[in-house]
Amino acid sequence: MIKFDSDYLEGAHPNIIQRMLDTNMDQSDGYGFDEICESAKNRIRRACNTQELGIYFVAGGTLTNLIVISASLKTYEGCLCAETGHINVHETGAIEATGHKVMTLPTEDGKITASQIEKACEDYIHDPTITHVVKPGMVYISQPTETGTMYSKEELYAISKACRKYDIPLFVDGARLAYALASKGNDVSLNDLVNMTDVFYIGGTKCGAYLGEAVVFSNSKLEDGFVFNLKQKGGMLAKGRLLGIQFDELFKDNLYIKICAEPVRFAIQIREAIEAKGYKMRYDSLSNQQFAILPNDALDVLKKKFSYSYMEPYDENSSVVRFCTSWATKKENVEELIKAIEEL
Repeated sequence: MIKFDSDYLEGAHPNIIQRMLDTNMDQSDGYGFDEICESAKNRIRRACNTQELGIYFVAGGTLTNLIVISASLKTYEGCLCAETGHINVHETGAIEATGHKVMTLPTEDGKITASQIEKACEDYIHDPTITHVVKPGMVYISQPTETGTMYSKEELYAISKACRKYDIPLFVDGARLAYALASKGNDVSLNDLVNMTDVFYIGGTKCGAYLGEAVVFSNSKLEDGFVFNLKQKGGMLAKGRLLGIQFDELFKDNLYIKICAEPVRFAIQIREAIEAKGYKMRYDSLSNQQFAILPNDALDVLKKKFSYSYMEPYDENSSVVRFCTSWATKKENVEELIKAIEEL
């Protein structure tokens, strides 16, 4: 079975494995206060072209979202996000479990707009029952989104401007950030994220690491006290250098983006093969996730050799499925899938 289910099915890039072996018996301080973690943080700062950044390493995406959002909000505040947002659909109510409401906004493509944020804030301000409703306290978006689409620099700027107008922080989930940065359809840089958000994270788990995400604070006020929340909520790894090693390697010689450029090209090739057969795509994705609307009988043929993620029924005879490539996807497996699509 050739798998296109997700982008975290494989282990880690060989450079990381070798570095793990090379440093295995070295002694270092715990909890991320070691030389390797500091080196990794400095590499990230250089990649962001900004030295004044607070950086913390966390084991996984859900844990990162949970800690960042709960640490940033007051008890009566909630977090605005797209109805398709990861914190709303794929985190088992993790944010709500901290006592904060996920306040969803409708979307057609996985993105939300500055005007939606402004309306939500204005509706709250002018609500005659204001003391009885949850206050929008943060905006959460993903780059790329849960549907593979990406925010343009112009869209991100507008959202940032809206957030600053109402004095609420903007948080960007970058679980698949490397695939966005490597896409030809992207015009948002790491430095743009620094300048237009309050906090974002650089995903490692889905982008070449065994595990781990790097939280980057550009807003020092929002960062204040975060380290205590990190420990309190179980996000501070005792052997913190294991996370530091991975980001120190990923941000050496631009490896982070280099290894994710080819899988994005593979994903576009899969999309082109699907469209060449006359099938439609559910979303206009230029990242490593491709959502296709395929006849159920065609899926019955494909699933004999390939696995993919079933998303939802489209109509009585077809369904939406996701093909996802990763940093470790093999060219020959992509070619086999394309050939199978062409023979449908």
